[in-house]
Amino acid sequence: MKKLFSLLFVAGALSIMSCGPSAEEQAKMEAEAKAKMDSLFNAASAAVSTEVAPDSTATPDSAATQPVH
Repeated sequence: MKKLFSLLFVAGALSIMSCGPSAEEQAKMEAEAKAKMDSLFNAASAAVSTEVAPDSTATPDSAATQPVH
C-alpha cells in the first residue's frame, strides 16, 4: 500500500510540474504583450499630440497683470 501511495504521489508531482507554458510559449506571450503595450502607447501619444494648443491671442488673467506690493 505504501508503494502505491508513493507511486501516486510521484505521478501527481510530475503532472503538476509539467503544467505551465513552455519557454517558446512564454516568449510569444511576452512579445504579444509588448506589442499591445506599444500600440496603446502610440495611440495615447497620438491623442496627446493632437490636443488643441492654448490660444496665444487670449488675454492674461487680471490677477497676473496686477502689480505685487
